[in-house]
Amino acid sequence: MRSGNPALKESTFLDLGSGAVVRGSDQAMTLNGTVNKTGILLLLTVLTASFAWNQIQITPQGAVGATPYLLGGAIGGLILALITSFKHAWAPVTAPLYALVEGFFLGAISSMFEARFPGIVIQAVMLTFGTMFALLFAYRSGLIKATENFKLGVAAATGGIFLIYLVSMVLRLFNINIPYIHESGIIGIGFSLFVVVVAALNLVLDFDFIETGVERGAPKHMEWYAAFGLMVTLVWLYVEFLRLLSKLQSRN
Repeated sequence: MRSGNPALKESTFLDLGSGAVVRGSDQAMTLNGTVNKTGILLLLTVLTASFAWNQIQITPQGAVGATPYLLGGAIGGLILALITSFKHAWAPVTAPLYALVEGFFLGAISSMFEARFPGIVIQAVMLTFGTMFALLFAYRSGLIKATENFKLGVAAATGGIFLIYLVSMVLRLFNINIPYIHESGIIGIGFSLFVVVVAALNLVLDFDFIETGVERGAPKHMEWYAAFGLMVTLVWLYVEFLRLLSKLQSRN
């Protein structure tokens, strides 16, 4: 079982010593439990995102006061995501903390995009959740199946995208920009469309991961871990929708 999401992978269910599937005793992972945990994480994210949004002034010159929330949320979210990925038994604590911290980042970055393109945030939110429910329906109805080749392709594409982003960030330290892909031209829009599609397909792998965990009787804390992994994908998809919509509106 592969997942393009680095937080969700096959070895999560295995004991590193014996290689056997780790199973819970009386308290095993359930689908309803995972859905409830995901709802809690979404609520926590919305709370801190709303707080950050209200603390930032959106002016014609831009979003004033967004930088501390943006950097603090991004760095804090990354640290908590890494901790959760390596210590998934800590997910009942670290996953809610990740949601709270990531909310500050989302509130800040949303205000920055909203300052430049009024109305873009609600569009990105609707597209993100619309995509999630559409793919959930397609997955549950069997229209999309998470075969091994499908998982391998999505994982490879996800890795390639993050490699491009990593190289881009390193080059920017030297005032060098990768041409076209961050611009609002045809190539830039096409690249963003590709990234949105890959991010969306990661949702299918997340659904498959959750279903597999439930079938294998994974420990109860895996509900928090699976919900965290789904949140990682949703945050990525939302940010990519913001980027895509901003490029499209820049052409108007």
